[in-house]
Amino acid sequence: MAEYGSLLSDLSENITNEDLEQLKSACKEDIPEDQSNNITSSKEWFSYLEKNDKLAQDNLSYIEHIFEISRRPDLLTRVIEYRTTVLKISEDDEIDTKLTRIPSAKKYKDIIRQPSEDEIIKLAPPPKKV
Repeated sequence: MAEYGSLLSDLSENITNEDLEQLKSACKEDIPEDQSNNITSSKEWFSYLEKNDKLAQDNLSYIEHIFEISRRPDLLTRVIEYRTTVLKISEDDEIDTKLTRIPSAKKYKDIIRQPSEDEIIKLAPPPKKV
């Protein structure tokens, strides 16, 4: 899938060496230290994640999480745009998918979804001071 390669290339161009160290640190539980030290570029980092089933063209949730905790909303936004435009997976579908992976979480699906306009409690404006 050419779009997936373009996404990784685009992300790689926007990850500095300093960023890479931060990203590797954010996933230190999933990458042993000796292997982490061998990763010297963002392309190698993506490759490692793919080989270890943390990243695939139709599975981006791991890097979304890493970009989120690493405070890189710019990278996260690009991944979400790819997911919604190329894969046609909406935020609601993603929540459904994540919840089906955790059997005990299914009961929380209604809590997690966004309320509709009818469900939102509207407050009256504060009284004006006289």
